[in-house]
Amino acid sequence: MSTDGQPHVLAIGGGTFLPDGRDGIIPSPLLRYAFDLTGQDRPRVCFLTTAVGDGAEYVSRLYSAFSSLDAEVGHLALFPMPNVSDIRAHLLTQDLIYVSGGSVANLLALWRLHGLDEIMREAWQEGIVLSGQSAGALCWHVGGTTDSFGPQLTPMLDGLGLLPYSCGVHYDSEPQRRPLLQQLVGEGTLPGGYAADESVGLHYVGTEFVQAVSYRQEAGAYRVEPDGPGSAKETRLEPRLLADL
Repeated sequence: MSTDGQPHVLAIGGGTFLPDGRDGIIPSPLLRYAFDLTGQDRPRVCFLTTAVGDGAEYVSRLYSAFSSLDAEVGHLALFPMPNVSDIRAHLLTQDLIYVSGGSVANLLALWRLHGLDEIMREAWQEGIVLSGQSAGALCWHVGGTTDSFGPQLTPMLDGLGLLPYSCGVHYDSEPQRRPLLQQLVGEGTLPGGYAADESVGLHYVGTEFVQAVSYRQEAGAYRVEPDGPGSAKETRLEPRLLADL
């Protein structure tokens, strides 16, 4: 868990990993930032790929990517059955829990079936750093937008709600994301919240947004708030630029 004992969430709009030029992936500075939040020299890290069905090839790619960082790395799979005997005990011994992208709807349904919704809340309260990109960013919030049901984006309204905000991901790369989030916030379907471009992480301590971070100069984060009946306003938040690994 984090050495400061505070609940940390790093919700990443996209770009946790980068191509390595050899059909693999390597960590971006955002993952190093998540590691640093633990305050541990060699953190215990568990990653979950529930949102992509725990595919063996994807799990292998993440192990390869994490291997370049000094950490004790494991994973929790739920397909075809949990790969650990006690999910709660396994997760509560970690310093960092990282959640991959994929289908946030499927992730939430399966987590609730296995009791991970309550376990993740307990982990957060205990000061274990929670992070993830796309689905792995949306899940900690009240809701956002999702392509879980097809290419036409739909509202996601049943997130874990650790953070009392809406969340936008892939904000500069998928054209449907911005207008739909603004519509949902403007009409009151979702609360106001925060959105992240590719390569941007939203850092919360407890339920307070403290800063955005990025390794890309032009990338942005945004505060999206109601602005009168049926409308929303968006305020750009400049991320702190992270150094290369």
